[in-house]
Amino acid sequence: MSADPNCIFCKIIAGQIPASVVHQDEHSFAFMDIAPLSEGHLLLIPKLHCERLADLPPELAAELSRQIPRIGQAVLNAMEVDGFNVLVNDGEVAGQLVKHVHFHFIPRRPKDGLGYRWHAGEYAEGRRDQLQARYQKAMKGLGSRVTD
Repeated sequence: MSADPNCIFCKIIAGQIPASVVHQDEHSFAFMDIAPLSEGHLLLIPKLHCERLADLPPELAAELSRQIPRIGQAVLNAMEVDGFNVLVNDGEVAGQLVKHVHFHFIPRRPKDGLGYRWHAGEYAEGRRDQLQARYQKAMKGLGSRVTD
């Protein structure tokens, strides 16, 4: 697997930095976040260094996706919670601090004080159709890497 010698997550995978590992296989690595949003906060990362979701080879994205239900069930069982958030911050503007793809598993409890701003809006007449066309054109431009 390719690694970035300057990436903290790559160093964790290589064993150069200690971590509380909860799962690893050929493609993925899951460990406890050292700055948890809630008790039991986990991270799932690919062993291959990829900065952004769009950098993930489709086969690796599929392998990571296979672990999401399993890790989610472990969060429910181990933390004795009824729910959790799965969160990906993709890009600095979205809050990505470590430039290595990672999925947060954040256990949730009633009245835990966590949350996010969800300011749902509306589209002006015709705008959604314009954006749909832009997305369709962008998807076609990506060719076979992304399914139409």
